[in-house]
Amino acid sequence: MFIYKLFVIKYMENGEEKSVLLEYFGDYPLIKILDFLITSRDMDYSMTEIAKNSNVGWTAFSEIWPQLIKKNIVEFTRKIGNAKLYKLNTQNLWVKELIRMDNLITKLETNKILKEKEIRV
Repeated sequence: MFIYKLFVIKYMENGEEKSVLLEYFGDYPLIKILDFLITSRDMDYSMTEIAKNSNVGWTAFSEIWPQLIKKNIVEFTRKIGNAKLYKLNTQNLWVKELIRMDNLITKLETNKILKEKEIRV
């Protein structure tokens, strides 16, 4: 599925990358955070790194984050110095379905792009 992810990243007018998940569900802070966490689900990050890599401002992030913890969407993994590290909780059923949906729409968009390229050739 990683190959599909790399292939389908779209570019906005200002050159910023936009994933299929953002294209389908909108460029909202929660979707940006979830998109980053799905893409990077094998790694753990500090809250600051998640906000920065999601391209979400700290105020919006700090309003969303407690709900992600409460709903068990993210899980604490370890502490390095003062930084607490978190990652997507891939054992959560809702998260599993979200990943499955992301994979499906990414595959559909990839196949659509490949078909369009075939027609042009």
